[in-house]
This record gives sequence, structure tokens and C-alpha cells, in this order.
Amino acid sequence: MAEVTLTDDERETLVRWSRRATSAQALAQRCRIVLGCAEGKSNQQVAAELGIWPQTVGKWRRRFLESRLDGLGDEPRPGAPRKISDEQVEAVVVATLERAPKDATHWSRASMAAESGLSRSTVGRIWRTFGLKPHQVDTFKLSNDP
Repeated sequence: MAEVTLTDDERETLVRWSRRATSAQALAQRCRIVLGCAEGKSNQQVAAELGIWPQTVGKWRRRFLESRLDGLGDEPRPGAPRKISDEQVEAVVVATLERAPKDATHWSRASMAAESGLSRSTVGRIWRTFGLKPHQVDTFKLSNDP
């Protein structure tokens, strides 16, 4: 277990981040982990005080030693960022469930793609995620609801 030694500036920053109301809770907890480690406590002692796993303490101790304060930030998540918004997904789901296309009995991927401006594969993924099967929707009910 590597010893954590802080400069005065690092200690001041960690204390400030751990107490600041606008800090993300995850960052505040990471600061408390490093401060506990700097007091010479073991991973188990810091974990017991903070109510977290010792492996979590070990991870942030290691990240701090490798990259100092910069190591306490979140790393980018894998994969590409989303390109469609929650509002676009909601519009597809609502249209699928509440309306029928003007010239057909039910939505197809192609007709919903043309309506929503999304690709056919994206429409298919949305339907699959929400368990929607437009060919099984009773459009008579949809078009004749009072």
C-alpha cells in the first residue's frame, strides 16, 4: 500500500472540494478518500469510516498517486455519445402507440423513419427497447377513440 503525501495546496484543494456544496458527491467522496489515506490510514480503515468498499479506496488512492488531483475526475465512458434525444425517442413511442399513419393500418419502420426524421434502424431499436410491435396494435381503437 503506497503512502499518500500531500502538498499544502493539494490538501487545501481536497478539503475545499470535499466541503463545497456545488461539488459532485462522487468527487467529494474521492477527496475524503485521499484525505483519509494521507492521514496514514489503511484502505480498510478509510473504507469503514466512509461506508464504502476497500477496493474503492484502493482505486482512488492509486489514481491519485498516478495523476494527483487530475486523477480524481471521471474518465470518459466507452462508446460513442448518443445522437438522439430523449424527446425524439418519446415522440416515436407516443406516435407508435397513439396514432396510425394516414395511408396505412400501422406504422412500419420506413414510415415511422420518414415521419420522425430518424433512420429505420434507430426506429427499430426504439421499438425493440420498449417492446413495441406496431403490426399488433389495434389501430381501430386508436383511430376511433372518442
